[in-house]
Amino acid sequence: MSNYRRARAPGSTYFFTVNLNDRRDDLLIREIERLRSVVKATRRRYPFHIDAWVVLPEHMHCLWTLPPGDSDFPVRWKSIKLAFSKRIRPFEVQTDTQMKRGERGIWQRRYWEHLIRDELDYQRHFDYVHFNPVKHGHVRQVRDWPYSSFHRAVREGVYPPDWAGLADLDERWRWGE
Repeated sequence: MSNYRRARAPGSTYFFTVNLNDRRDDLLIREIERLRSVVKATRRRYPFHIDAWVVLPEHMHCLWTLPPGDSDFPVRWKSIKLAFSKRIRPFEVQTDTQMKRGERGIWQRRYWEHLIRDELDYQRHFDYVHFNPVKHGHVRQVRDWPYSSFHRAVREGVYPPDWAGLADLDERWRWGE
């Protein structure tokens, strides 16, 4: 049994990767409006700032900043995963354990989280989130992926509209997943 401990720092920024159980499914983009609705409802109940977010067919990456004094990102993910699962008609194969626990088989049980340490760490993860659709071959230019906070970052002047594309795929993008 591993002795895994999550880093908890109130008011901090975290990077997350959350996967579907079936990495061949396109559920997250097929049900993007349900996902958006669930995230919005969760943020009303458990506030957090979305610094960056990208939703791909079978996984998503995001950067969140939690409110001062708050480090409870697990309750937010539990809320998002549970509410999303309840709004989706059952279709997945469930293990005996999942059935006994009343769990759906949509999500991988765990998710990856990383506490952002400094500005360089933040910038690398911010860029990684937005470049991910190109990395996975969904589009040739970051701007062409509709399910990304990249478009907000362009409006806010963080990125130029033509930032990063297939021609930019080199070793600096291969440090992630």
